[in-house]
Amino acid sequence: MKLSKRGEYALRSLINLGIAAEVGRSLVQVSELAENEQLPVKFLEQIMQALKEAGFVESARGKFGGYRLAKPAGKITIGSVVRLIDGPLAPIGCVSQTAYEKCTCPDEEHCGLRMLMLDVRNAIAGILDRYTLADVVEVTLRKLRRSGVPLPFSPEADSAAPLARVPARHARRLARRAHSPRLDATEGALHQLLGDYII
Repeated sequence: MKLSKRGEYALRSLINLGIAAEVGRSLVQVSELAENEQLPVKFLEQIMQALKEAGFVESARGKFGGYRLAKPAGKITIGSVVRLIDGPLAPIGCVSQTAYEKCTCPDEEHCGLRMLMLDVRNAIAGILDRYTLADVVEVTLRKLRRSGVPLPFSPEADSAAPLARVPARHARRLARRAHSPRLDATEGALHQLLGDYII
């Protein structure tokens, strides 16, 4: 399973809407979401429409309109969003629970590859379905607070000096060059940030 750009942008936008709700913002415009995450506005509008049709977000029209979560962040699993945007989590069709496809293997029941891919699918689904949007928002807010960064969409962020906008392609290149600690193979980033989040 590889998260597409659509999936990444959908999750980043939902996390931002969750943060906005936590700091008291009732609505966030698409242009604000796009600017905060340096995303293309037109592409994000299409993604937000898909999230709205699926019942994850709702919108209000007008000059002061925008988007907000349609249900509590604790009721939105990360897995449900990924499945909506990117489809099944299974690396091959014969292990998918939502989009099963018979493979070319003559003995599917005893296929070693299928057994391995089933373990991969179960591990991915186990993590993505265990964590909710509320969990990710909480971890994000804790890390922002620890770092002393103004919370997005808060009055403090509005009064802070604006960050210099870097083209997304350049930002990705800088991120690849940045030396970041490698994750332990048995621990996820949530575990490293907060010891009480054990995968």
